[in-house]
Amino acid sequence: MIRRTAADYVTRMAATFPVVSITGPRQSGKTTLARTAFPDYEYLNLENPDTMREAVADGASFFRNHPAPLILDEVQRAPELLSRIQVAVDESPRRKGMFVLTGSQQPRLKEGLSQSLAGRVAVTTLLPLSIAELAGAGTPQTREAYMHNGFMPRLYNERIAPFDIYENYLATYVERDVNQIANIKNRREFDVFLRILAGRAGQLVNCQSIANDIGVSMPTVKNWISILEACFIVTVLPCYYRNFGKRFVKAPKIYFSDVGLLTHLLGIRDESQLARDPLFGAIFENMVVMEAFKAKLNRGLPPDLYFIRDRSGTEVDLVAEQGRKLHLFEIKASASYSADFTRNMDRLSGAIRDVESRTVIYSGPDLPNGTSAGYFNFARIARRMEELALL
Repeated sequence: MIRRTAADYVTRMAATFPVVSITGPRQSGKTTLARTAFPDYEYLNLENPDTMREAVADGASFFRNHPAPLILDEVQRAPELLSRIQVAVDESPRRKGMFVLTGSQQPRLKEGLSQSLAGRVAVTTLLPLSIAELAGAGTPQTREAYMHNGFMPRLYNERIAPFDIYENYLATYVERDVNQIANIKNRREFDVFLRILAGRAGQLVNCQSIANDIGVSMPTVKNWISILEACFIVTVLPCYYRNFGKRFVKAPKIYFSDVGLLTHLLGIRDESQLARDPLFGAIFENMVVMEAFKAKLNRGLPPDLYFIRDRSGTEVDLVAEQGRKLHLFEIKASASYSADFTRNMDRLSGAIRDVESRTVIYSGPDLPNGTSAGYFNFARIARRMEELALL
């Protein structure tokens, strides 16, 4: 079993807060993390019909029969339990680590946590495996293998083929979770939408253009994107919010939370096909951006990550903010060094202030010295963020 970096954070939070919540996409390893980090806790899954009936029929009896410490899996299925958890926590104000809650849908769970457990709960988001976690487990891969296989834990723990993992993921979890939030009347249109969105990963979001391609309204597209974000299927990367004036765009970009699902939606079925795909650079960028998100989230840090793009099209792929200082990252799939890779950072550094560092993330060897920016292999992005004190 692959050890998760987030284990250190959740165990530390359980010693500080009475409740720990682990959210994230389906199959990202939330249940395994909770059960391995807290092996002495009773475990209950609210997707089990019997457990669900017991919980909603009589909440008071449910918690008498299942006292803390307790792991409640997929707690968004019964948000009414959160009020009873609040009562239990308030009756034992000095007790820590009473409940561990997991959930895979943000709206209902987030609302319930903020209303019932504000100040009592530590919240973390667990995305699929990271490159650093796989390397730590002795299973490093090639660039193409990472991009094709993705990072779902079951793929590595159970050696399931990527096609089987992601085809089943689409047919069950994605469709089910989406329909629990909003009833999608036309499944075919939604399927087309998913594949169009995959083709635009890493691009500026243009809801009107997507709506025109599918034949639905722009509000429908906006709603569908919000639902995918709520289910952790996609991650929205905002443009940097500081007011630079009208020369900079404000539309966000979208990435798929697991690059394996992205390549599956694009119809890529093997690594050799991936290497020839015209979207290879965008897929690589998607992987690297999500590795930066994982590095932050696995340590319980806010994912204060952005991009910058001016209206002439000059763009810095990733910006990490630390205080008022900015760390710029340019992402290139190339395995060869080129001084031109820093061109956009050079141009935009003159228009923005407080640039602390500039880094090129690419497929070649580390070149930390002797250039105007550090060049680092994509597998080292988390380590590079540590070096910059971003983690």
